[in-house]
Amino acid sequence: MEATPKSTPDAVPPKPRSFLAYRILARLLRFATRIFFRNIEVVGRASLPNPQNSAVIFCGNHPNSLLDPVLITAWSGRIVHFAAKAPLFAVPILGALLRIMGAVAIRRRQDHGGGKQSNDDAFRELEAVLLEGRAMGIFPEGISHDESQLVPLKTGAARIALSTLAHGSTLPIYLVPVGLVYFTRHRFRSSVLVQFGQPIRIDQDVLQTKNTTENTESEESAVHAITETLNVRLRGLTINAETWERVWVLDGVRRLYQPEGIDLSERARLSRLFNSSYPKVADEPDVIALYDAVRGYLLRLSADSLDDVLIAKGLTPAQIVLHVAAHLTLLFVSLPLFLVGAPIFLPIGLALKVAGVFVSPRSDTVATTKFVLGFLGIGCLYVGLVMWAFLAHGTWLGLLVALVVPASGGAVIHVIARMHALRHLAKSTMRIFTLRREIRELREERRQLVLRVAELVDKYRSSVIN
Repeated sequence: MEATPKSTPDAVPPKPRSFLAYRILARLLRFATRIFFRNIEVVGRASLPNPQNSAVIFCGNHPNSLLDPVLITAWSGRIVHFAAKAPLFAVPILGALLRIMGAVAIRRRQDHGGGKQSNDDAFRELEAVLLEGRAMGIFPEGISHDESQLVPLKTGAARIALSTLAHGSTLPIYLVPVGLVYFTRHRFRSSVLVQFGQPIRIDQDVLQTKNTTENTESEESAVHAITETLNVRLRGLTINAETWERVWVLDGVRRLYQPEGIDLSERARLSRLFNSSYPKVADEPDVIALYDAVRGYLLRLSADSLDDVLIAKGLTPAQIVLHVAAHLTLLFVSLPLFLVGAPIFLPIGLALKVAGVFVSPRSDTVATTKFVLGFLGIGCLYVGLVMWAFLAHGTWLGLLVALVVPASGGAVIHVIARMHALRHLAKSTMRIFTLRREIRELREERRQLVLRVAELVDKYRSSVIN
């Protein structure tokens, strides 16, 4: 997407076939992502521009194929028209969903034999979306990938914004960087952070500055300056590390180190700092020992369904009762339902795990393959089981199956997520009767870890900065 559109956009802006259908689909995608991911954290949505007086280009990093636009669609709160590569529109079900969502087809050289392709019509459609004050989405890296960091950004987002203003837009256009951070990217029931960053405002003042010198160099300079600002802000929203465990443990280190009351941007800065600094000192014996100690502390919290924030502040008697109840629910409700649902859902999970590896065309599409096949497969299975029960055994069994199947599926997810606690079933069950003592021990363990983290940060501060 390097060429600037030359003609005034006269295309009809793409619209979802039905705004109601789009809203329904977005809610379904939100529900599906909550099932696929164990934890979804959405940050920064309150800072998004007012939809009544601005146009928006959501600009995300692109590490996970079709899951990236799915998350932005589900959690941005806006109707977002994505630019999607043209071959996707030929896929039967996916193509229909893209048309429902008002997506725009982009013709890439690599998809059409390497020959030069014209995207003038696509640019005009995207500009028409912005001229109406609506939102579009684009991934400036140009292609989904499995690199550990951002690849160089394309300039398409900046060019579309400037061209839209040149064609008469009276509304400011905001480039909103979206950081998508997947923890254990390909894995079902992992975690994801969706972070909307500080918007980049592009308005007529920016256009006037660009036009003070009417030449190609001035235009290219403006395009590259906007793209570089977007690059800096996107890098500020992404955390790069080799494994999810490292991200998880170093995030625990960050929580142990950070002062109380700091804002979210400072927390993110600390996370990036720890992740970038850790490789420089990872082989030091005291760093290895601290890493293992923090990992053990976090595992102990997980076994007791406790949170580091609660340990730092202390639990009230009511919170202790709730944690005891949660553990008993796992043992006496979720575990029996798990036994009902396991013969149905575990084979599907195994099949998806295998299919994700062998059916996916690239490594960055593994999670997308699992998500799409799981969403369609489990939906069809559920409908089939309910219809079979109604037709073969009557209304009451049909209703029972309709209720028990999703409940048992939820129990399977819950039990798998709490497998660490179940591996230590006797020990963790005894802990619920001595939870007050357990919390006191954890608070003391945390206090000692805080001191060790602070000591090692001071010790290695100069070596990691230089």
